[in-house]
Amino acid sequence: MESSIEPEDAPLEEALRGGDDAVAGALFENHRARLTRMVKFRLDPRLVGRIDPEDVLQETFIEAGKRLQAYRDDDKLFLVWIRLITQQTMIDLHRKHLGAKMRTAGKEVSAPQSGTMSGLFVSHITSPSRAMMREEVRTKIEGALQEMDEIDREVLMLRHFEDLSNKDVAIVLGIQENAASNRYVRALGRLKGFLGGLGEQ
Repeated sequence: MESSIEPEDAPLEEALRGGDDAVAGALFENHRARLTRMVKFRLDPRLVGRIDPEDVLQETFIEAGKRLQAYRDDDKLFLVWIRLITQQTMIDLHRKHLGAKMRTAGKEVSAPQSGTMSGLFVSHITSPSRAMMREEVRTKIEGALQEMDEIDREVLMLRHFEDLSNKDVAIVLGIQENAASNRYVRALGRLKGFLGGLGEQ
């Protein structure tokens, strides 16, 4: 399964695969904002205030520097590859600070709860001046999210808040591209009424 590469990444990825370690920093910076969002969305609430997202990214970059040959031996895009390392870094930090078992790197880290996701949806759509209406809609969206399969919520999260393409979502979740697309359409369809109504406010 192939993924789409962003234009600004193409020459850098080619150089990195060709042995130029120096471009790893530029590639990382291209995706810093996206990775920061990922960490903020998925960091265990018990660690907020104890671990800064920037600390996670620093650990990720250091670890990535040790694994550049693994990147060259793989066919994943840099974004998907560095996201997996970020994910594993979060798992390691979680274990270090909380001593709890977490999922393996092949699975998602602390998938956001439906309440967190509904807040994200509403914050992107409604005006702060409509606080009461926003809270009412958030509650309804939360209910719709709770009824979804976890993987459907993940697809929404990856597409909307981590800005991954459908192809990249499929790679991250280890499912077929058409399955990722179908789940996205299905999940978004469940929210369509709420989102459509919000768009008119």
